[in-house]
Amino acid sequence: MQYPEVIKSALDYIEQNLKTNITAEELARMANYSTYHFYRLFSSVMGSSIASYILKRRLDHALAEITAGRKAIDVVLEYGFDTYAGFYKAFIKMYGCSPRKYLSIYKEHKPAKPEVVNLYTEKELRKVLENWDIEENLPISDIYLMDGSKISGKVWKVGADYILKSGSREKLMKNLKISKALHDQGFTSSLPILTKTGQEYFEGADVFILTRGLKGKPLPNADRFGCNRVKFAEQYGISIARLHKALKAIQNDILADEVNLYRNIMDWALPNVKRQNIQWNMGLDEGFFNDYIESFGMLYDKLPKQLIHRDPNPSNILFDGDEVSGFIDFDLSEINIRLWDVCYCATGILSEGSDEAYDKWLEILGGILNGYDSEGKLTFEEKQAVFYVICSIQMICIAFFGCHDTYKELAKTNRQMLQFIIRNKEKIENIFRS
Repeated sequence: MQYPEVIKSALDYIEQNLKTNITAEELARMANYSTYHFYRLFSSVMGSSIASYILKRRLDHALAEITAGRKAIDVVLEYGFDTYAGFYKAFIKMYGCSPRKYLSIYKEHKPAKPEVVNLYTEKELRKVLENWDIEENLPISDIYLMDGSKISGKVWKVGADYILKSGSREKLMKNLKISKALHDQGFTSSLPILTKTGQEYFEGADVFILTRGLKGKPLPNADRFGCNRVKFAEQYGISIARLHKALKAIQNDILADEVNLYRNIMDWALPNVKRQNIQWNMGLDEGFFNDYIESFGMLYDKLPKQLIHRDPNPSNILFDGDEVSGFIDFDLSEINIRLWDVCYCATGILSEGSDEAYDKWLEILGGILNGYDSEGKLTFEEKQAVFYVICSIQMICIAFFGCHDTYKELAKTNRQMLQFIIRNKEKIENIFRS
């Protein structure tokens, strides 16, 4: 049985037996795996431990049945809780508020079962690699970030020199077009290695592209927050400005979506953050939301828009020595305000920093902004909008991560970041006043 089917079968079994005692050992035996191997497989696919997943499903189903009118104590005892107090305590730990408060915010709760992403075994990947004329039996490994977390998506390192990536045709073809166009502009980019039949990609269940790894690697956290943090921050800003010049020159050749950031915030992210503000007691007052709506609304249409990277987090920006050597992963590229990339780079650095690094981040933000301004010249309106764009990014992250069970910790991190950013609004706005 392949990995996705193993997990799907386990999830189906869990769903059908939530009112019984389910153990990891039992699930492992059903899948014909050792308990240790099944633990690792389950957490890598689902992003949580087996026990945590089962607890959440029980909480979700119990709340749904209570909402439908059943007596609370009867429901929670059926789902394995010794007392209603035990259910109540577990619910608050998982959702940040009481069941009653949760329902007053969201009105209903539907326990939809999460989907299982398709995975590939090493044997399957080696079969795919037979389509390229490269050395056989090269080691295949996942790619990890500086903090030890696995890069999302289907990306593998093959040997020391190659990167194999799979995904939807639309995203990979867009990524490929941008890489080729940037190469024509003199940028270092990951061009495809032709298959044995002379194609730029191999198409099976997914589309696969094989490229050579780019020179350089992401800047370590120790350097991002170290004594030379402002110098490195300026390099981030300068490189993004140069990237924007290249992207603007090719944007008519790329069929990229055009995004209205302000409308997305107003229609989706901001209402969601308002609900999470109550749910998790974030302490954001109505004045913040009113100021955002009015001030960013007045600035938004005046902000320059173009083709942007969209995901220039520090793991997608490579350094060779003290300078940026290239960018990777253009899957999300779109037409949006160019200030997004500058601010997203800064918030990405903050999200990967420790609590002690928060105090250093304002200097890093200033370095990135000033580096970009020295090369790309921010407009007056862009300088006024920095705080609101950063808040836009945080609200999108909070709304997105908060709606996905596997991103619980990321949602918490981004809520903390938004609180910190709002507390430091004046300092952020003073970056261009000093």
